[in-house]
Amino acid sequence: MSLTHHEFWTLVHGMVLGALFLLGFAGGLEGLWALRPHQMTSAGIRARVLRLKIGTTAMAVAAWGTVITGTWIVYPWYREDVPDSPRSTLLADPATAEWHHFGMEWKEHIAWMSPLLATLVAFIVFYYGAGLVLHDRLRKTTLGLFTLAFGVAAIAGAFGALITKTAPLI
Repeated sequence: MSLTHHEFWTLVHGMVLGALFLLGFAGGLEGLWALRPHQMTSAGIRARVLRLKIGTTAMAVAAWGTVITGTWIVYPWYREDVPDSPRSTLLADPATAEWHHFGMEWKEHIAWMSPLLATLVAFIVFYYGAGLVLHDRLRKTTLGLFTLAFGVAAIAGAFGALITKTAPLI
């Protein structure tokens, strides 16, 4: 099996960085959810906060890597001004033109919220650390921001998969 240059970068963008993003989200979500004061020792809290810092940082880094590779490596190939580019293919058929108009607009603009929110969550975790145990409202707000970052990226990923299925990069 061999990959073209375009396929390689699409794989890095979607599958490698996307998988790291999912792992970082899973670790961070579990860490934030379980960071409650009942029946936890101070050593247990420190260990959990350390894992939480790793998970949220991994998610933020993966989110930034995903949007950067998507915006400046993969997307220029998508929008090439040639008749057989994926963008041209989608826009040529009225049935798939909406995939470009809504799906790619989401991926180009709204998906940038994901690394911003993930970075905000990582900052909150580093700044407050074990203090999140005592401030339940802040912990829940952080959990909501973390989930929102994931949701925005999940929608962008779904659009990316569907658009690539309809008009793949060759």
